[in-house]
Amino acid sequence: MAHFAKLEGDLVTQVIVVANEELMVDGVESEAKGIAFCQSLFGGEWKQTSYNGSIRKHYAGFGYTYNAQLDAFIPPKPYPSWTLNETTCHWDAPIPMPEGAWSWDENSQSWVKINGK
Repeated sequence: MAHFAKLEGDLVTQVIVVANEELMVDGVESEAKGIAFCQSLFGGEWKQTSYNGSIRKHYAGFGYTYNAQLDAFIPPKPYPSWTLNETTCHWDAPIPMPEGAWSWDENSQSWVKINGK
């Protein structure tokens, strides 16, 4: 089984599972064949995604974006002050999180200790 994300522009609007028999070419999984299968059913633009992040950095989810330059699915930005790390495709806080259980406070631009943790 493989997973494919439907794109509208760069926005992921749907993720579906495609059976292996729809992907195989001479015993090898083919992303192009999977994309053609998705297009035959639903039209539109599709990209393969992977639960383990082995392709395109992250498993695509509804509301993620696809960055063609990085060939990566990017999760929604959690806070306006955070920046995208183009190597990991994770969002980085303006200051690193301390050890322990913390929550980001956008108003104060700081980490707030979670009680009891």
